[in-house]
Amino acid sequence: MGHYGQFVAHDTTDDHGRSTSAPDPPLTSGQSTPWPPPGYLDAASTSPLHPAARVALLTALEHGWADPSRRYHEARRARQLLDMARETVAAVLRARPDEISFTGSGTEAIHLGVAGLAKGRARVGARIVATAVEHSSVLHAARAVPEGELITAGVDEFGRVDLGEFERVVTGGGVALTAVQSANHEVGTRQPLAEVAAISAAHDVPLLVDAAQSIGRDPAPEHWSVLCASAHKWGGPAGVGVLAVRTGVRWRSPSPDGSQEHGRVPGFVNIAAIVAAAAALEAVERVRVAESDRLSALVGMIRARVPEIVPDVVVLGDPLDRLPHLVTFSCLYVDGESLLADLDRAGFAVSSGSSCVADALVPSHVLAAMGALTQGNLRVSLPAGAREGDVARFLEVLPSIVMRARAEFGAEGL
Repeated sequence: MGHYGQFVAHDTTDDHGRSTSAPDPPLTSGQSTPWPPPGYLDAASTSPLHPAARVALLTALEHGWADPSRRYHEARRARQLLDMARETVAAVLRARPDEISFTGSGTEAIHLGVAGLAKGRARVGARIVATAVEHSSVLHAARAVPEGELITAGVDEFGRVDLGEFERVVTGGGVALTAVQSANHEVGTRQPLAEVAAISAAHDVPLLVDAAQSIGRDPAPEHWSVLCASAHKWGGPAGVGVLAVRTGVRWRSPSPDGSQEHGRVPGFVNIAAIVAAAAALEAVERVRVAESDRLSALVGMIRARVPEIVPDVVVLGDPLDRLPHLVTFSCLYVDGESLLADLDRAGFAVSSGSSCVADALVPSHVLAAMGALTQGNLRVSLPAGAREGDVARFLEVLPSIVMRARAEFGAEGL
């Protein structure tokens, strides 16, 4: 991969042979507000727009607006930008460019991935095997397959799939696909994808991997038939998902036939947003190893310090084999929503580890499957560029906030 400015500075000429290249943009946010925003600790939900993405987005809006399927100059320039973005994403995912399609979101990528595999393997069967801790979009898509049957394999206390149970249900036959995340979106535990892939392959079953939380944080998974990701998790703009389908995999579009995105995704793609997503991915991948090590140390500090400074706290997920930027812990005798509100007033954006729908307060199926406490949870996830000072300040204010919340809950001194 080259400098991300290739997306907006690739050598092009107009119809008279004159250069229309734009200079490489500087790696700055172009605005006075700091990046990432101070106190923002919810990157697992949405990462702040990377400065590289912002620059690429503004330039691509100017140069990549035309229909890339046409033949005139503006269309060729748009096609060039789209092709180069596809090549960069493919390089990071260790895939071929023609295996990469862009969708309107990570959720859409998962829905198309599941439905397409189920349709392509309808003659084999309609059973779908997934872990009990998959993202809800995977489980919803599996349940929506006509005449399908969703079978979930259990997990251990860290959220890691039980390989013995997984193999038993796959061995049952009639399996259209397996679905296993690269790492859990709530507690950060990595899944044993190599072993999962070997089991799936031994039974000639394609594997769908939801890599939304790990792309840009970990090396891209190697073993998959279909891979799905979401740009706003790595600092790209919202509204861009990635659907990668390996050559030779029996995948059939569940949508009416179309010519866009190798026939996998209907509609006109958002070229500017895709270019920005690729620019962000290239930027974070360039420093991924060093940044992941730095963030992992900060998360390690949170994992170690929180139980020391806050009584009756349980830290969830694998302490070592985990994503570098994410940690969830459960506070006994407290309501998680009150903690979120008090932390927000203190200047911190975090989320509930229960991944509740705010107006429904539905407990997390992930934490329930792990046998963990499903209330009083906080998920802290560090964006790229997160400051050590923000983590230190979070740890400074957390004990008093939990103490106050427990007092309001009537549990002070328990």
